[in-house]
Amino acid sequence: MKLYYAPRTRSTRPRWLLEELGVPYELVRVDLAQGAHKQPDYLQHVHPLGLVPALEDGGQVFMESTAHLLHLADRFPRKGLAPEPGSPERAAYYQWMAFAMTTLEPPLEAFLEHTQSLPEAQRVPALAERAVQRFTDAARVLDARLEGREFVAGSRFSAADVLVASILAWAGSLGRTKDFPGLQAYARRQLARPAAQRARAD
Repeated sequence: MKLYYAPRTRSTRPRWLLEELGVPYELVRVDLAQGAHKQPDYLQHVHPLGLVPALEDGGQVFMESTAHLLHLADRFPRKGLAPEPGSPERAAYYQWMAFAMTTLEPPLEAFLEHTQSLPEAQRVPALAERAVQRFTDAARVLDARLEGREFVAGSRFSAADVLVASILAWAGSLGRTKDFPGLQAYARRQLARPAAQRARAD
């Protein structure tokens, strides 16, 4: 198993899960500053869009950090990092994984673009404000879900917690969780796990 990785990117997510699983893997550090992700060999054999992460397993290289989490949790079912297939907890697991990537995270990208990433002349304050509102709406839903719960998908830690806590950590760095102490506490608990600490050490 091989993970193409760069610090402080979404590739931390599958690395965290690999650490939770305790399975052997090779970490291939991709030097984004030097443009390693834009080299022809990387584009042809690893990730056609020149992004991280990419995961190689069984001779197949595939994209998307959420796909990596889903695959790894199912690849090692005895580790218990995904609920039992067909159970209500499994349905909740799928729901919150999808919610995290399609509802919770995209407004953060839009906010970052229109406050930091884009050239100043291309930033649209109204779009940044709209992104804040969209994130706030999503955060309220998640906050209600986590009230009285330790984990998002059931009674045990799962790959869904890796994803949700990672996104909340990013949101916190952008100042977007200050009105949600429950979400802050949830993220702190998950990020304090030894596997998370190892995955995020650099």
